[in-house]
Amino acid sequence: MGNPNSGKSSLFNSLTGLNQKVGNFPGVTVDKKSGYAELAPGVRANIIDLPGTYSLYPKRNDEWVTYKVLLDQDTVSVSDMVIVLLVDGSNLKRNLLFCSQIIDLKIPVVVALTMMDIANKKGIEVDVTELERELGVPVVPVNPRKNKGIAQLKKTIALTAQQLYQTPARDFIQNKNLGGTAVDDVKKIFPKLSDYAAVHYLINHENFDLDKATHHKIESIEESNAFNPTKIQADEIMQRYARIRQIMQHTVSEPDPLQKKLFTERLDDILLHRVWGYIILIVVLFILFQSVFSLAQLPMNGIDWTFTQLRSWIDNVLPSAWWSNLLVNGILAGLGGILVFVPQIMILFGLITVLEDTGYMARISFLTDKLMRKVGLNGKSVMPMISGFACAVPAIMSARSIENKKERLLTILITPLMSCSARLPVYTILISLVIPHKEYLGFISLQAIVMMGLYLMGAVMALIVSYVAKWFIDLKEKSFFILELPVYRAPRWKNIVVTMISKARIFVTDAGKVIIVISLILWALSTYGPPSNMEKVERHYNEQVQENPGQANELNMQRQSALLENSYAGILGKTIEPVIKPLGYDWKIGIAVITSFAAREVFVGTMATLYSVEGGKNADRQTLLQRMDSARREDGRKVYDLASGISLMIFYMLAMQCMSTLAVVRRETRSWKWPAIQLVYMTGLAYVMSLIAYQLLK
Repeated sequence: MGNPNSGKSSLFNSLTGLNQKVGNFPGVTVDKKSGYAELAPGVRANIIDLPGTYSLYPKRNDEWVTYKVLLDQDTVSVSDMVIVLLVDGSNLKRNLLFCSQIIDLKIPVVVALTMMDIANKKGIEVDVTELERELGVPVVPVNPRKNKGIAQLKKTIALTAQQLYQTPARDFIQNKNLGGTAVDDVKKIFPKLSDYAAVHYLINHENFDLDKATHHKIESIEESNAFNPTKIQADEIMQRYARIRQIMQHTVSEPDPLQKKLFTERLDDILLHRVWGYIILIVVLFILFQSVFSLAQLPMNGIDWTFTQLRSWIDNVLPSAWWSNLLVNGILAGLGGILVFVPQIMILFGLITVLEDTGYMARISFLTDKLMRKVGLNGKSVMPMISGFACAVPAIMSARSIENKKERLLTILITPLMSCSARLPVYTILISLVIPHKEYLGFISLQAIVMMGLYLMGAVMALIVSYVAKWFIDLKEKSFFILELPVYRAPRWKNIVVTMISKARIFVTDAGKVIIVISLILWALSTYGPPSNMEKVERHYNEQVQENPGQANELNMQRQSALLENSYAGILGKTIEPVIKPLGYDWKIGIAVITSFAAREVFVGTMATLYSVEGGKNADRQTLLQRMDSARREDGRKVYDLASGISLMIFYMLAMQCMSTLAVVRRETRSWKWPAIQLVYMTGLAYVMSLIAYQLLK
């Protein structure tokens, strides 16, 4: 455990490697990360990464989790526990407050001293041996990012677990004096408590799992001793900081505070400037989307060409049968629709990881706090919203860090409007179809500008919805925004590569399974139909071919199209066509819209399957983009023109087409009310905006 931004996640990853799992703490929607580590031969430890907290006075749900573990009010047993407390060596004064509180709980603790490289750059020198003597607990300098000090830390944890390091006999401050005789009275009820733990039982026993009689006894002790929690807390903090100042005088050498600013502070003067900060943010986002488009173009074309050639070759080699049709037009068409977008997914996640690793992502929260407050949110809402560019499910879960209930609920309601990676395949193929491949000034791509516009429009719509919704959600709670800005650091390229590979694997396995299943179902629905209808089509075109043998190829293409229209998928599409026709969509797009409610990226697999079935063998020689580009309406107009393309992009930008997101909203809000509201308002908004766009552009 430790303060936020003290390096907990890096140390946890370093200790556990891939032996990790994520769940929830009992009774609360707070992530519980755990894993196993070999500390020494025969000594195996279960490592639990507790939520970050600044002190033992919790305010948020995640801080209460850490607090209850320390006060032995959780399923994690204190008796079996060694605390590995991360202390930021570059910000020692603040970090030692939490450290001193844990020491006074008399729980075995090992201090992992992190950020020493940053401390050295600041000119801060820490006498580790003297600090260890003053605190009375082992102190081990570590650098998880470079795997330094990890072996020594493991050894120290193992020795502490074997009770070769004892907890300090004396308190950090005189805790008994804080509560007077009230402390002794509580310890008569709980003899094993330290003096400091007894103080916390007096302050927070209402939140502990105790029987009514015990609660009543503690209440009586408070009343008889005139116990004042607010005064006690203030006295405690003052005494602790007084002792911390003494310790730092003996153990820490700091530079003159009037020395020139650090690089981080000088850079923040530019990146957090009230004008230049926003301009730089827009430029950063443009570079992000330009890179997603330009860097992924070559590998995407290569994957698309490979699958086109493979399908054509297999179709020519295998005999004409239902199973070969299934393989080519069902499995391979669906698989190609998945893998072709892997390069873009990897590049998007890689660049987002760079922004997080360098420390710039936190600056985005700081920059946007003022804007967020005007629409009923605060700066902490930015992190879930930005995470929503990757996936709405973990983004909504990360909204747990927002203390204010109204702001948290608003953030959950609008986060799915941010364009997630599942929309990326849809945007890519539609932009390639309807937006010309033009460049301005030799390097600014029109397609990248449109892509960025879609992402920004989703964010703007989210803010507008939040502004409107804040008047309808009747929750009044004081809001505050405290953010610690991490120092700028070089990105960890290994971490970025691992993230890119991991996200690509998740996309292929999780989204891929859904796409393949739906592709197979669609193949069946689009290959088969009511026998009477299908026989009628076959009979009609057989007669036409016999009468006009010179037009056999053209008639066979018409036969495939007619068979598709009379299939079960075609009947479904034709049924909903009147509803979607005002948006510029035909029945094939209608089928894709329906299947996309399982997952948005299914759109591409649906198109691949439908056009493969319709095109027959001719489709095997064309890429999906070419097949969609050649699609025509009954009057000869292109199905995918500028008006219908923009309308479809707007629909996918705004519609709630993700069952997983609705499920996680239900879990986070503990009600079906809010997912239902989300589904209705997002789908309605998507329909109206797409209708306006098509009618204006057609």
